[in-house]
Amino acid sequence: MIYAFDTFELDTAAGELRDRGQVVPLEPQVHALLVLLVENRDRLVSKDEIVERVWDGRPVSDAAISSRVKAARRALGDDGQTQRCIRTLHRRGFRFVGAVRATAAAAPAAHADAPAAASSARPSLAVLPFEMLAAPTGLEPLGDAIAHDLIADLSRLHWLFVTARGSSFRFRPPEADPVAAARMLGVRYALTGAVEVAARRIVVNARLVDSRDDGIVWSERFAGPLDGIHEIRDELRSRTLVELDLRIPLHEANLARLVVPERLDAWAAYHLGQQHVYRFNRADNATAHALFARAVDLEPTFARAHAGLSFVHFQTAFLRHTDDVAGEAAASRRHAERGLELDPLDPFVNFTMGRTFWLEGDLETSLGWLERATKVSPNFAQGIYARAWTEALSGRTEDAREHVDAAMRLSPLDPLHYAMLGTRALIHVGRGETSDSAAWAERAARSPGAHPLIAMIAAVATHLNGDVARATAWAAEVRARNPRLTGADFFRAFPVKPAGMRERVRGALVALEFCGRDG
Repeated sequence: MIYAFDTFELDTAAGELRDRGQVVPLEPQVHALLVLLVENRDRLVSKDEIVERVWDGRPVSDAAISSRVKAARRALGDDGQTQRCIRTLHRRGFRFVGAVRATAAAAPAAHADAPAAASSARPSLAVLPFEMLAAPTGLEPLGDAIAHDLIADLSRLHWLFVTARGSSFRFRPPEADPVAAARMLGVRYALTGAVEVAARRIVVNARLVDSRDDGIVWSERFAGPLDGIHEIRDELRSRTLVELDLRIPLHEANLARLVVPERLDAWAAYHLGQQHVYRFNRADNATAHALFARAVDLEPTFARAHAGLSFVHFQTAFLRHTDDVAGEAAASRRHAERGLELDPLDPFVNFTMGRTFWLEGDLETSLGWLERATKVSPNFAQGIYARAWTEALSGRTEDAREHVDAAMRLSPLDPLHYAMLGTRALIHVGRGETSDSAAWAERAARSPGAHPLIAMIAAVATHLNGDVARATAWAAEVRARNPRLTGADFFRAFPVKPAGMRERVRGALVALEFCGRDG
């Protein structure tokens, strides 16, 4: 995609910023920051999101962020005083405010030797044997064993085509180039790696490459003592499953942005919808609905697209973006049921079905579907989080804490991370641990994607902790973002079952004037 503004062109495909046709030198992180701000020019981009996207979630100082913002402004002839292109919102983040025109860049020519399957819509993957760099006698098969386990686990992702071992194991490192192997197998991605055992320690390096441009989509290093080899294998399998379930859709969505919209196929439309659905505002929710509906129109048997539509309708009802809450709830259930008809073993489909029962306050039925989602895919972080949410509101706080902590470990960059933090806050409310509840609730409300109902949890939790000033400030933020929200909306969204917990929460809502003393 090429974004034009003033005299500049930001070419995401070429990785260049040009001023009147001349390339403006930029450091990679500065370029990534500028792309992030321009692509999301319709909204504020928080510092946390910048860290996640530009530094891959690694801890960095505010000074480092400020340095990259200053460099981006300098490249555009902007500065912190005029803020003509990049505006600072104090303590909140940054937003690109220049007028932008977006056009599709010319697509690169396809490799002549790439089979047709590599350019098909559905993402596809081959796991190659991991190379053994050094190993004591008896551990030579370890590279094959790791790859075999990954094939079995990744095959649970029903949206992803995984080449069988009998084909992918014909390409062995170091002789086989993973990109060439992927093209010969007709898949988009190759997962490969290397294992080294030395001085009673084992190191495993894994990486995911895209056969279309030779780019590395993800890489990770796992290491530990040799006598802990099984723990390392378990961590490798779990982390890889979670990371690929998150990063392949993100990568596909970024590639789909380069396609002229009229040419979007079902999978590209679905992945673009995923980019919008987690922004939790009316405009993006509507865009996600249109993209998921397009995917269903193009491929009516696409189970995950129906699940996406269920997610959108759930969100519309949950956040009270409509006066027809019952109609949206019914649509959410209808699309989830259709998804289950098409693919009853897809964890995301089961997840959306389980959440439809939240809208009715039927936590027990919801829990059954969410348990099914995590049974189908034990590392499905969103399903594990949703179980924790349901358990927290049912008073099963021990189970809830175990599951929400597991979800956050599995997917620390999950788009629903704010909701996981909010679930921790509700767990502590249920246990009467007011200080912990307030701390978790405020973290949740400040996180990327957090909607006004999460700020409402922060208002309740800080009030229960005796901090009236902070509670009043959070209540004011809720009203500024959605003045229609009431205590009744809170309990519809969070159907608290334990009587004691419900009464404490209701008392806080009354004190904050979200509901009357008799309502």
